[in-house]
Amino acid sequence: MANSIDKSTLAFLKDLGKHNNREWFASHKEGYLRAHDNMIAFCDSLLSEMRKHDNIENSSAKDCLYRIYRDTRFSKDKTPYKNHFAGGFQRATKLLRGGYYFEVGPGKSFAGGGFYAPNKEDLLRIRKDIELNLNDWKKILRNKSLVNTFGEIQGEKLITAPRGFNPEDPAIELLRHKNFYFVREFSDKEVLDPGFTKQLNQTFKSLRVFFDYMSEVLTTDGNGLTIV
Repeated sequence: MANSIDKSTLAFLKDLGKHNNREWFASHKEGYLRAHDNMIAFCDSLLSEMRKHDNIENSSAKDCLYRIYRDTRFSKDKTPYKNHFAGGFQRATKLLRGGYYFEVGPGKSFAGGGFYAPNKEDLLRIRKDIELNLNDWKKILRNKSLVNTFGEIQGEKLITAPRGFNPEDPAIELLRHKNFYFVREFSDKEVLDPGFTKQLNQTFKSLRVFFDYMSEVLTTDGNGLTIV
């Protein structure tokens, strides 16, 4: 299995960005298929590495890689194709929470994971835990591996305090979050390096301290009793 991304894959995506129409895509279908096969092989290698340290629900690379075709039904942008490849890995079983995500494209590759748009029950549970256990959150968010890999936690925030929470709470900055995730960007040089599979795997592995804590929060009630 290939463990690297070919230069021709980024070249195809760059050309697609310049000629994002069905006629061009149809006449360059062979180039797309080669790039897609390369990404499938890359994802298979990455999935194999990730299974050494986490329980991943996805069964194969084809189950991880997203379609390149855009859904334009509700978008003002009617270009039919994404000019990147993207994929995701979901942790298995109800007791393991969190998801991994990556995008590969010329000049705009990144990876990360977390909790994007959690349902209202999970969001309330997260905020209650932040309110009660701010010191635990501070400790995790200062974790050396997490900080060195991603920097600060990301996510859209409310303008004011969420309903039912004190605007003067010391944890208000975290409480205002609607999403909780981490992102790391990669240069084209990094993406094309033969060691990128291992680098991306290690990047995802750095999320475990956050995922393990959040899994405990989201599978227990305020008294620590299992709820799933």
